[in-house]
Amino acid sequence: MTKIDTSRPETVLPTPSHTVGPFYGHALPFPGGGDIAPVGHPDAISVQGYVYDGEGNPLPDAFVELWGPDPDGRLPQVDGSMRRDPATGGFLGRNGVEFTGWGRVQTDANGHWSARTLRPGARGQSAPYLSVCVFARGLLVHLFTRIYLPGDTAALAADPLLSRLDEERRATLVAADDGRGAYRFDIRLQGEGETVFLEFR
Repeated sequence: MTKIDTSRPETVLPTPSHTVGPFYGHALPFPGGGDIAPVGHPDAISVQGYVYDGEGNPLPDAFVELWGPDPDGRLPQVDGSMRRDPATGGFLGRNGVEFTGWGRVQTDANGHWSARTLRPGARGQSAPYLSVCVFARGLLVHLFTRIYLPGDTAALAADPLLSRLDEERRATLVAADDGRGAYRFDIRLQGEGETVFLEFR
């Protein structure tokens, strides 16, 4: 039996600090994660951008999850985002027909992400928006935000969340329209131009 002499104080070294992950890159990505709208849907839009850290560097290993209602403002109630073969467990992909309203995309080596979805309809008193969840290195807890699409100035001005923000902060939640059915939305985790993030209680 080993005895420890407790009469002599010993120096205890602190455990080195470290950041979390990213360990999720192994199991969370799936093929077609950004193909939320069925292929060839006439009302499909593209939403794309970059995820930046506090120093303005793009993050090559972040995840962006998107949720949104259909163009009539209804939340989809269908399965089909990550179908698996019941016999083999292999990934079958989306069925290509149903709009699930949900997608998950990983940023590429340049910190870029993109998804194809349907323009969301308004729900309640809010202007139309896509809900976003961001996973990135160093984050102990994922972050929530929104992507509002430009076009209806009155609806954006009356939105309960946007109307509480000053103009500069509000701009971090509104995507830029390229005029060709594509929208740019960059996510800045910290620093100048930091995206407004939401806390749910």
